[in-house]
Amino acid sequence: MKKIAAYTARQRGSISVIVAVSLIALIGIVGLAVDSGLGYMIKARLDAATDGAVIAAGEAVTRGNNQTQQTANAQQAATAFFAANYPVGFLGSTVTAGTPSIVFNAGTVTIGMTAQASVPVTFMQTLGFRILNVSASSQAIRKTLDMAFVIDTTGSLNVSGVPAAVRANAIAFLNNFDVTNDRVALMHFAYGTVVDVPFNGNTRGFNRTLMTTDINSYTFGGSTNSAEAVWNARNQLNTVITQPSSLRVIVFFSDGAPNSFASYFTTNQSRCNNTPATLASPDTAGTMTGLYNMNALSQALSSPCYQSNATRLVTAMPKWYNAHNVNEQIFPIWPVTTPRAVPNGNITYVNVNRASRNLLEAMAAQARIEGTYVFTLGYGPELVQQEGPDNELGSDVLKCMANTPDSLARCYNPAQPVGVYCYAATPNDLKPCFTQLASQILRISK
Repeated sequence: MKKIAAYTARQRGSISVIVAVSLIALIGIVGLAVDSGLGYMIKARLDAATDGAVIAAGEAVTRGNNQTQQTANAQQAATAFFAANYPVGFLGSTVTAGTPSIVFNAGTVTIGMTAQASVPVTFMQTLGFRILNVSASSQAIRKTLDMAFVIDTTGSLNVSGVPAAVRANAIAFLNNFDVTNDRVALMHFAYGTVVDVPFNGNTRGFNRTLMTTDINSYTFGGSTNSAEAVWNARNQLNTVITQPSSLRVIVFFSDGAPNSFASYFTTNQSRCNNTPATLASPDTAGTMTGLYNMNALSQALSSPCYQSNATRLVTAMPKWYNAHNVNEQIFPIWPVTTPRAVPNGNITYVNVNRASRNLLEAMAAQARIEGTYVFTLGYGPELVQQEGPDNELGSDVLKCMANTPDSLARCYNPAQPVGVYCYAATPNDLKPCFTQLASQILRISK
C-alpha cells in the first residue's frame, strides 16, 4: 500500500508540472492572439493614416508657384492628415511618422510616407517580448495632365450676376492644378473661338496668372459655335503637344446647345468663298445670320461677306466640316441620317441647327476615341428646356459629349473614356460643379 501511495504522489507531481508548463504555453498562445490582434488594429489604422496622408499631399501639391512651395504644401497636408487620423496614444501606442517624400520627375509627382508605431505587450511577455513594433508605408503617383479648358462666353450668359460667377469659379477651378507640371490651355468661344493661352509645346506647367487676367477680361456676347471650340481643344492636345501626358482632358463649360458652325461656305460673292467663317441659326425657327470671324468672339465679317439674312449670301453648306482645311473630310455635314438628319446642303434653320449639334457630338466622340476624357459643365434654365428643330435638351448634348452612363442610349460607349457632366441651375451652383469636375480629374490622375 505504501508503494502505491508513493507512486500516486509521484504521478500527481508529474501532472502538476505538465499542467504548469501547459498553462505557460496556453498563456503564451492567448497572449499571442490578444497582442497580435492589438497589433493588427494598430497596423490597419497606421495604413489608413499613411494612405490618406499621401492622397492629401497629392491634392495639396498643386498649390504653390514653384516646387519648393508645392513640396512644403504637400508635406504640411500629409502631416496634418496623418495626425488627424492617427490619434496620439492610439491603443497605447507611440507613433513616429517620417517626413513625406515629394519627388518631381518629368511631370510625374511621386509622394511617399512611412510611419512606425510601438506598443507594450502584456501576455506575450511570457514569451520574452516587451514591445510590438508595427510599420506602414504608402505611395501615391500623380499622373501627368494635359487639359484644354473651354469657356462659353455667349450672349445668353450676359445676365446679372452670371458673368462674375463664371469668371470667379473658372479662376478657382484652375487653382486645383499644378502650375509647374500640369499643362493647361485656355480658350473661350461664341461665334468663334479665341485661344487665350495655348499649350507651350511640350514644356510642362502653365501660366495661371496670365489665365486669371484673361478670364477677368472676358465679355459675353454672340452665338454658340461649340464645335469650333472643341476643334481648337483637340488641336491643342493633338498638334501643339507632341509628347502627350498620361491623362488628357477637355473641360467644356456652356449654357446651351450649339446653333452655329464654321466652314468654307459657297456664296454668291466669290471673294467670300475663300474665307472660312461662322454661319449662325437662331434657337427657334428664323433666318440665319453670317458670316462671322471664326477666330473672334463676336465679329461680323466686312461687307459683302456679312448679311443679317445669310440666305442672301450663302448658297450651300459644304459636305464636310472644313474650316481649317478646305480638303478635310473627317466630320460629315450632309448628307447624313444620324444622329440628326441633314439630307442636303440647303441653308435652312433645320439643317444649320442640326449640323451644328451633329458636329459638336462628333468632335467630342473623336476626342474620346483619341483617349481624351471630356468633362462638361452646363449652366442655367435653357439647358433643361426643349429647343431647336427637334425639341432637344441642351443637357442631353452635354451628357453625350462627356459619354456619361445616363446619356442618351445612342451616345454612351463604355469602351471610351467616361467623363462627368454637372448641371448648375443657378450661379451659386457653379462653385460645387467646378469643384466636382476638379475632384474627378484629380481622382483619375492618381
